[in-house]
Order: sequence, then C-alpha cells, then structure tokens
Amino acid sequence: MGKMKPILSSPAHTERLLVPWRSRWNPPSTSFHHSHASSSLSFPAKAMSLSQQASIHQPPQSNVHSKTLEEAMELESTSELVPFPLLMNSTNYTACTIPWRFPTDDPRIPTPTELSWIYLLLNIIPSFKKRAESDASVPDAANKAEKFAQRYAKILEDLKKDPASQGGPLDIILLCSLREQVLRELGFKDIFKKVKGEENEKAISLFENVVRLNDAIEDEGKRLENLVRGIFAGNVFDLGSAQLAEVFSRDGMSFSATCENLVPRPWIIDDLDAFKMTWSKKSWKKESVIIFVDNSGADIILGILPFARELLQRGSQVVLAANDLPSINDVTYSELIEIISALKDEEGCLMGVSTSNLLIVNSGNDLPVIDLTRVSQELACLANDADLVILEGMGRGIETNLYAQFKCDSLNIAMNFLGHVCMTASSNSMKFRALSTSTEISQVAMKLLDMENLTHTNKKLHVLLRPLFIDVERSI
Repeated sequence: MGKMKPILSSPAHTERLLVPWRSRWNPPSTSFHHSHASSSLSFPAKAMSLSQQASIHQPPQSNVHSKTLEEAMELESTSELVPFPLLMNSTNYTACTIPWRFPTDDPRIPTPTELSWIYLLLNIIPSFKKRAESDASVPDAANKAEKFAQRYAKILEDLKKDPASQGGPLDIILLCSLREQVLRELGFKDIFKKVKGEENEKAISLFENVVRLNDAIEDEGKRLENLVRGIFAGNVFDLGSAQLAEVFSRDGMSFSATCENLVPRPWIIDDLDAFKMTWSKKSWKKESVIIFVDNSGADIILGILPFARELLQRGSQVVLAANDLPSINDVTYSELIEIISALKDEEGCLMGVSTSNLLIVNSGNDLPVIDLTRVSQELACLANDADLVILEGMGRGIETNLYAQFKCDSLNIAMNFLGHVCMTASSNSMKFRALSTSTEISQVAMKLLDMENLTHTNKKLHVLLRPLFIDVERSI
C-alpha cells in the first residue's frame, strides 16, 4: 500500500479545509434536561442518557430499545423532515457541492460531469450485485440481484441519453436515491449488513488499545493530530468506492497500517495548525457538538468515537447523528446504539469517560449524502443552539455540504477517493484564506490532474472540480 498524502486547506472566512491525500493503492424515554428544550420548534425533544442506555431521539410512541435491530430498522421515520436550524440561510443553501451543469448547458445533452458520475455509478453495480446475491434475508436473492443490476443500469443508460429522464435535476442525491429505491423495491434492506457486523466486531476489539494510545499522548496538540489521523484512517472503510471495495474484498484493511501510511506533514493543503489553535481556545461547552457520522467499522469506532470521547472529556455534550435506514456500509442509528452498548463498561463509561452527555439521534437520512434542508425534527431540536457541527465522510462533508454556511463553528472531514482526505472547518471568530474562487479551485484541481496524469481542457468550474471528487471510480 502506498503512502497516504494528506491535504489540509482553509476556505472562506467561515470555513477551513483540511485535506490529507493518499496515493492509489493496489424509545420509552426520559426527559432531556438541556437548554435545547426551550427550542422555538413546537415538538418535544426526548432522549435517554447513554450512561443509562444508548441514548436515542425517537417519537414518543417508538421503543427501539425493546426491539431487535431488525425490527428497529423497520421503523422508517414518519415525521416531517425540517431544515437543519444552524444553516446560515436555508433558502440559499444548495446541498450538492459540484455544479453538474450551468444555465448555458443544453438541457438535452449530459454534461461531462454528469457523464462522469453516471459511468462511475455504472462501474459500481457489479459490487452491489455481488453483495445483494449473498443477502440470505432475501428469498431468491440471486435473481433479484440480477434484476437490480439490470434496472439500475437501465436508469443510468437512460440518463446518458436524456439527463431529465427522471424528472428532477440530475445530481448525486438523485442518483443515490434511485439506487436505494431499486434495491428496496426488490426487498434488499441492507446488503452490507454482514460486512458491517464483521467490521464492527473487529473494530470493537481494537477500541481500548486505540484509546489508550491516544490518552498516552500528553501534549494536547499532538493528541488532537493523532485523533484527526485516526478519523482519516477510519474513513477508508467506505465500500461505496469500486476500487476500495475490491481492495477490501481481496486484502481487508488494517487501521494501524492505514494510520502509518498517512504521509508526514506538511500536507498539500495543511490547516491543521489553525484547527489546533481553535481547539485550544474553544471548549464548545455552551451547548453541544453535532457530528454527522459516516461508515460502520473502524470509521465510527476507531475514528469518530475516540474523537467524541475527547470532546466529552473536555465538557462538551456530543450528539451523534446517524442514518435512519441503511445505505452502503454507513452506520445507522440503531446499529450505533448497539455499538455504544458494546463499548461501555459497567459504569456506563467509555474507557473512564462518562457517556451522560453523549446522545444518538436519527438524522432522518437514508442516503450516503445528505440534504440539510431535510433532517429529522428530533435532530433539529437538539441542534438548535449547538456550538460546533461536524460533517464526516465524502458524501456528507465533501460531495455535499462542502460550502454549507452555518451559524456556528463547523468541521468537514473525509477521505477523498482520489486517495486524499478533506477536512474543512468554519469559525465565526477566525478568518481563513478562501479556497472559493474558480482560479484557486482550478489550481487545486490541476494538482490532482497532474498527480493522476490526466488532462482536461474544459475550463468550466464543474469540470475543474470533477477530478477533485470523482476520479478513480469513486461512487457513493
């Protein structure tokens, strides 16, 4: 496996970007006593402390804790989805980072970016089909898997001929939604369930050692950098990438080896020092930290949870927002409850740190990307006055929401499957160099093009951005 080459960068006055790169490699509920209870939203917020049980936000009639995981996953949120209250301006918000087309583009002809994504999603179909064939919970899985492959491929082929053939604007949210819809119509609820369970079990066995190694680092700045590297390493476990899915199937993935293969700093775009400074000056204790989590396995258990534990130790309330329904190998909120329960000791602690301020909430999402104008009411109520929002993973933090503006500090951190990692942060009290003009984006994109020996002559912004996010068969 080649060395991982990180980038960290700083966009706009309310954002900071950190981007490490790696080279290619072959409930019944008790009352929630918190100031959020005074939210202007009209619905009540209910949650249980994780020191009592794994905490979850649910409508009052739901009882996830008395149900099996399979039963819990049958409970699709029926409440109306609402805008995330910390968006600076939800009316001007656009979820998708990359503009796939412009007003001057012919609506009858797909743009180069649209075609790139369509081809990438076509390339990942065999991997999804293989997972579906082995889903023992679905009768006649092999035939239904073939039907999935044919139906989804037909949809994508139609989109190549007519970008408007599915009605709405063509973007990554639509393409992911169509894929999940076809799978669910054929009875496939969670084709990655087996591998998620296996990876969760492996990661749980390593959790104690990873935490001890972090705790042994006395210098706060070095400990923070180690936690950040752990998130980068964990985020490699993303089976939405055709290349990574193949590597994982063939060789597996080692968390420690992945950490070691992140190259030394300075990274290509490196704002870690600025993030360390913000970390040392701010405790984010006023209200809470909202973390939109990504993958199962090492990602959530060895990457995000040690970071969340550090925040808890500093006095923050931490809210982990996980998907309502399964999508690829992303962790669901029901699965996250079981993971936390397995990691806690008899006192309800994570390696000596109380979980009384750790909550799990259903985000209302069912895709590997997220539109922040459509989140659960429970999450909206909890997030109303949060101090920090963290979007983890390529889907939620880069392919969508890279330039989302929030009313509070924010952090985007993800592995970019050109083989890079991105981490963007925003702060209302700090000014950062903006990576937002087409010229600057072009320069970054061309660095990636040079690294991959690619050439593009189209100077439109969406084409210049395309290799930054899509190349090397990355699909979500």
